[in-house]
Amino acid sequence: QVQLREAGGGLVQAGRSLRLSCAASGIISSFNTMAWYRQAPGKQRELVAAITSGGTTNYADSVKGRFTIFRGSVKNTVYLQMNSLKPEDTAVYYCNAERANTYWGQGTQVTVSS
Repeated sequence: QVQLREAGGGLVQAGRSLRLSCAASGIISSFNTMAWYRQAPGKQRELVAAITSGGTTNYADSVKGRFTIFRGSVKNTVYLQMNSLKPEDTAVYYCNAERANTYWGQGTQVTVSS
């Protein structure tokens, strides 16, 4: 059974940084795409950043220049480096991965205080 496990969320002041990590288990093949989504209270889940197996990245306009997604040296790991955090970045962040099927992590809370 494929599982995605996130780590690295927490409470941080505006302007500071956090790094989220996501590690997969239960799969041997590499995911085609890994991504981070977030969902704030009362809002729909939205794509934050994605990276393909070839290294192509895609970012939401709201995080361009502040967030960086990258794959780890261990297969099927992905990170999200979040700099210059803003209160509006507060949300539950979910790891997402795709290879034939779509998989989700359980989410990690990121809270940015002003």
